[in-house]
Amino acid sequence: MTRALVIAPQWIGDAVMTEPLLGRLHARGEVLTVGALPWVAPVYRAMPQVAQVIEFPFAHGGLQWKERRALARQLRGLFDVAYVCPNSLKSALLPWWAGIPRRTGYQGESRYLVLNQRLPNPAPGYRPPMVAFYSALSGEAGVEQDRPRLQLDPAVVDATLAALQLQRQGYYVFAPGAEFGPAKRWPASNFAVLAELLTLPVVLLGSAKESALCAEIAHAVNVVKPGQCQNWAGRTTLDQALAVIAAAKSMVSNDSGLMHVAAAFGIPQVALFGSSSPLHTPPLNPQAQVVWLKNDESYQPPLDCAPCFERTCPLGHKRCLVDIQPDDVLRYL
Repeated sequence: MTRALVIAPQWIGDAVMTEPLLGRLHARGEVLTVGALPWVAPVYRAMPQVAQVIEFPFAHGGLQWKERRALARQLRGLFDVAYVCPNSLKSALLPWWAGIPRRTGYQGESRYLVLNQRLPNPAPGYRPPMVAFYSALSGEAGVEQDRPRLQLDPAVVDATLAALQLQRQGYYVFAPGAEFGPAKRWPASNFAVLAELLTLPVVLLGSAKESALCAEIAHAVNVVKPGQCQNWAGRTTLDQALAVIAAAKSMVSNDSGLMHVAAAFGIPQVALFGSSSPLHTPPLNPQAQVVWLKNDESYQPPLDCAPCFERTCPLGHKRCLVDIQPDDVLRYL
């Protein structure tokens, strides 16, 4: 029996995209413990192949050497191998300090000493499909077709829906935020118009940082169509949000972490891309529809600027998302 510690990424979408890696490790007999920051830990609780989730007591972006060393002492002797998903030096320190014999990850950030099984990073400027990027840490071939899958206990989903007074398949989910920046966000006014056109209620999900954005959408919709929009952004746990997404009729979102959650649950969804690329982080779901004007030959003038991968539009117009109309999305719902 091989005891494995997986150091998780810090973003929800990336956490989802590591699921095929964990599936490969589990299939060959490794017993998996995932070390994750609290805001991504619920994603790993929706992966049956994970035996244990350790919530790291670290703040976002912090070095916290003392805390990492203390946790490493507690983990000493418990694991045979570690897989370090993030590319940062600090993420690789804990397995090293814990004395885990095999420590696998990608090269970079002076990790020559702390990792003893290192994969070469992609060439500068090349953005590989991220699921395959993570699955390659398994050392196995044929990772290009890997697809993330999440599973929740149906009783847990039903309890969440009852608490929020929702019915299975009786609502749409909109996720209008994108943590990376405004260049990835479809305009709030377009989300509002689309919500008004739907016959079922709309549930808005997002983090506390996105509560004002969702409140703006809900207000605009409910003035025209009272009770049509429920704003749960910042008012649910991630565990609850996962359950709400899993039971939705369909979901509309930007390229975000919750987009990948919907894809992993296999529900119908529409994913809106602008500054980023569905070639790099697509929703790997046969029921997903991707809307990206970069690929629309009828859209003129062509979007030569996309994908720019910037947080804000460097040209100031954000045509890549502003010009996607609500009717362009409605036809897929």
